[in-house]
Amino acid sequence: VQLVESGGGLVQPGGSLRLSCVASGFTFSRRYMSWVRQVPGKGLEWVSSIEGDGSTTLYADSVKGRFTISRDNAKNTVYLQMNSLKSEDTALYYCATGGDFYRDYRAPPLRGQGTQVTVSS
Repeated sequence: VQLVESGGGLVQPGGSLRLSCVASGFTFSRRYMSWVRQVPGKGLEWVSSIEGDGSTTLYADSVKGRFTISRDNAKNTVYLQMNSLKSEDTALYYCATGGDFYRDYRAPPLRGQGTQVTVSS
């Protein structure tokens, strides 16, 4: 299993970024995908998840209405569109998967290397 994130960077408050994660080594369309984030010195924070067929999407209250998760199963890619970014969104963002959707979506066992998002003026 390989998960490779991209799209992070430095953005001003109120700005937007779109993160991408390309997956390989498993049947992508059969696996849910999550985005989680981590600030140095703090634990992982679940951000959003999407089922394999895209029929169900879930969001943390802290990002609901600002972030949108989506996937393209033909490209083995999951996205996180982030709008109206705030300084508190600054973190290392990981895409993640593994286990059962409803049991594991908040803390998936498999993660990529992450992409850094910094929101600052």
